[in-house]
Amino acid sequence: METLQRTMAAEVSELSVPVPWGEIRGRVWGPDHGRPVLCLHGWADNCGSFSTLIPLLPRDCRYVAVDLAGHGRSSHRPPGVFYSILEYVADVCRVANALQLKKFSIMGHSMGADIAGMFTVLYPEMVDALIFLDAYGLLPVDVDISKVMRKEMEKMLQFDKNMDRKERVYTYEKAVERLLAANPMLSLQSVHILLERGLAQVEGAGFVFSRDLRVNFKNAFGLSLEQCLETQMRIQASVLVVLAEDGFHKIFSEPSLKKFTSAFLQSLQHRNHTVVTVPGDHHVHLNNPELVAPLVSDFLRTKVLSQSAKHEHKL
Repeated sequence: METLQRTMAAEVSELSVPVPWGEIRGRVWGPDHGRPVLCLHGWADNCGSFSTLIPLLPRDCRYVAVDLAGHGRSSHRPPGVFYSILEYVADVCRVANALQLKKFSIMGHSMGADIAGMFTVLYPEMVDALIFLDAYGLLPVDVDISKVMRKEMEKMLQFDKNMDRKERVYTYEKAVERLLAANPMLSLQSVHILLERGLAQVEGAGFVFSRDLRVNFKNAFGLSLEQCLETQMRIQASVLVVLAEDGFHKIFSEPSLKKFTSAFLQSLQHRNHTVVTVPGDHHVHLNNPELVAPLVSDFLRTKVLSQSAKHEHKL
């Protein structure tokens, strides 16, 4: 297993996809001819989120992990433009087109799963399998949607007036402390992995966080519980949901969200999709990849690689 991990690690290359405002960056693991798996990280993370998991997964796949716009080493969106699920879905289209991906699987963690779910509903012919890591694909807004949208819109417009604000500069040690304080679920090793792409060096001064502050605003685009369920029901791809015992469902415990997650998981199981719970927290795929890798590997082998082999045999 260690030899395989080292081999996969040696096969990593940097990705750069030109977009109208700059570039979307990322990392690619695996052979050129491998079955493509697009990997989408969660809010405020970067593609390093998959660095410990991917080396444990089947080597017949080609894993394309991107830094979402405004995260990691990817360009920030232009001034006056903000971040929502639909813009990220358009970015997935840009990456898929640039890499000439006609059919692929998507693995998404947290917000990355929201993007994956919406993309799959809009482009069902392009996605053969979906993996949600401690996520449900889309979450409803559990309060008055118009109030949420207005509040977030006002925050965005206020942000526009302070574009000249200075970014805070940190020593590397202070940056580690800040990320650990903001996300105590991360192991120290995971913090170092995320900071590899999550910091930008300021010459002679230290480091700034590379993330665009505008990603902190909530998505000013909300769906009701009913709309979320109806949207999720349209997913045609095979689905694997890996939940963490101390993860997402404990962070978001509002009754309306529990109602949605219960209904969504029931619907998946009724349609013979797979829902599994593992010990760990919201970043278990990064902190303890050995708990998640066997489940993802089995799913990829049975739902993607074996189907691909059958198709090639018929040809």
